[in-house]
Amino acid sequence: MLFDLPSDDTLYDALLARDPAFDGRAYVGVSSTGVFCRLTCPARKPKRENCNFFSDISACIEAGFRPCLRCHPLAPAAESDPAIKALLAALDARPLHRWQEADITAMGFDPSTIRRSFKRHFGMTFLEMARQRRLAHGFTALGTGKVIDAQLEAGFDSPSAFRAAFAKLLGQAPGAFRSEAMLLADHIPTPLGPMIAVCDQTALHLLEFADRKALPTELRRLQHMTKGSIGVGRTQATEQVIAELQAYFAGTSADFATPLVLHGTPFTKQVWAALRDIRPGEIRSYSALAKAIGAPQATRAVARANGANQIALMIPCHRVIGADGGLTGYGGGLWRKQKLIEIEKHYARKAIS
Repeated sequence: MLFDLPSDDTLYDALLARDPAFDGRAYVGVSSTGVFCRLTCPARKPKRENCNFFSDISACIEAGFRPCLRCHPLAPAAESDPAIKALLAALDARPLHRWQEADITAMGFDPSTIRRSFKRHFGMTFLEMARQRRLAHGFTALGTGKVIDAQLEAGFDSPSAFRAAFAKLLGQAPGAFRSEAMLLADHIPTPLGPMIAVCDQTALHLLEFADRKALPTELRRLQHMTKGSIGVGRTQATEQVIAELQAYFAGTSADFATPLVLHGTPFTKQVWAALRDIRPGEIRSYSALAKAIGAPQATRAVARANGANQIALMIPCHRVIGADGGLTGYGGGLWRKQKLIEIEKHYARKAIS
């Protein structure tokens, strides 16, 4: 659970003191570097605002962080199991290879045994770990600038191989991105997995979990609207999004003040405005939402507008459930919807107290 750890202030003090009492029980993801560490890491300590704390390794990896090369948070499991050590070394050597069970077999290991071992030590399978590493590394490399620089950093032997991998991830080759573009995309680690934010200098246009199936389509739509003016990088609006997401997941604030640019019809914008009126810790049915906008017969249209939302969390479509109390669909995955509802119970209790 996200709130089983001590407060972030307590964990940050432990990080500064390199307190061994938290070794193996808590980890820190550093947003300025994209790596996660043990609290005993000897590296220079990050600023408090760049720290995200997690209770296990899988949460760090799912949030898009890479293991630190100074404190080696994966080392204990690797040293205790030669198979894990060999596969982690292979993953480090080829971070953007699309690993499959056939690759595990080719290395002389039984896929089912490896699956159980990684689940036991890391809370995720090797293939899941490899996928998250590939996802995070793609955006980290692109942030350096030129496509060829990203290709070399990612370890590809040809630019075409890199373009193909990126195209499969987001539905667009990296060469199409321009640093001077009007809209810039950035990768944001969160405790529920990496998110992609697309912003101009003052406002947010898109915020989605990076594994959302509709993300490539949404990016292409944005690119069409801006006549191809989309790039990779960070703006002042992105910085505000990051700060607000960190506060949200830290349990300190569920207020989102980042200006939004809504790409939708008047009806969908009306639905999205109604979604923003639902307070954290509250839920609505689709029919109740339809009544709230004065269109009680438009339940299905409201559901479609809800599904068309491309600004997750800040337009809280996760707060809408089925009439029978079921979670129903959520583009980020039902497990995330459940987690978000659980997180927001904290804000509901906080408001009462």
